[in-house]
Amino acid sequence: TAVLEAARRLEGFETVELACSSTGIVDLSALRAECVAGAGLVSIQMANQEIGTLQPIAEAAAIAREAGALFHTDACMAVGNVPVDVRGLGVDLLSASAHKAYGPRGVGALWVRRGVRVRPMLVGDDRERGRRAGMENLPAIVGWAAALGARAAELDVEAQRLSLLAERLRAQLPVVLDDVVVHGDPSECLPGLVSFSVLYVEGETLLLGLDEKGIAVHSGSSCTSSTQEPSHVLAAIGALTQGSIRVSMGRDTTDSDIDVFLRELPPVVARARALASGKA
Repeated sequence: TAVLEAARRLEGFETVELACSSTGIVDLSALRAECVAGAGLVSIQMANQEIGTLQPIAEAAAIAREAGALFHTDACMAVGNVPVDVRGLGVDLLSASAHKAYGPRGVGALWVRRGVRVRPMLVGDDRERGRRAGMENLPAIVGWAAALGARAAELDVEAQRLSLLAERLRAQLPVVLDDVVVHGDPSECLPGLVSFSVLYVEGETLLLGLDEKGIAVHSGSSCTSSTQEPSHVLAAIGALTQGSIRVSMGRDTTDSDIDVFLRELPPVVARARALASGKA
């Protein structure tokens, strides 16, 4: 949402939003056509925070580079959750955020390939190599470096553990519920994130019901958590935008947590459907 809204606010430039598959993978043939038509900058999110889909960034960056376009990737959900080789990806710009990888809130990073010139976001002094005025938040920067180091040491083992939890949840959802649709790509996805929609109910009703059971989940993206607007991500993949739930798992999530979720979800859904039909 952050990059999408920034692009829509650009003045004096034409912006094009690329189509994607039903699992959220960007259409590379459409990207190639736009690059050939004269695109100057391409921005693709590496990992989607709502459905978990991972994009073929290296292939997309190669298409942009061949056409002479700069390539940026929003890697906020990827850094600290999956291996990211910036130079191997072949991108020109990569942005990341500390809090997505257990770092301090309020600090981010922009990796810029040598030779790429970036106009300052804030002017007034030459800090941040002339790209952003104002004092650097040194404690947060050091904290993020420490968090990344700790995360890198456990990444492979933790990613495998979370992937197994997510696979189990995806497999069991259609078993414990009728009329449920699981979103995202089953193989090219973030570990520990499962998105699904339950038919005939509102997502907000499910959130409240699960919250009463001590289960914290989300409906939609954290970037738009203060609104009740339908998810543009689910709309883009042609999925049901109502009744959507996002389950995010982390280092504290256990097998027993999945047991509890699968046990408590069906009665919450049944009650929500009864309320929606006026039979409660």
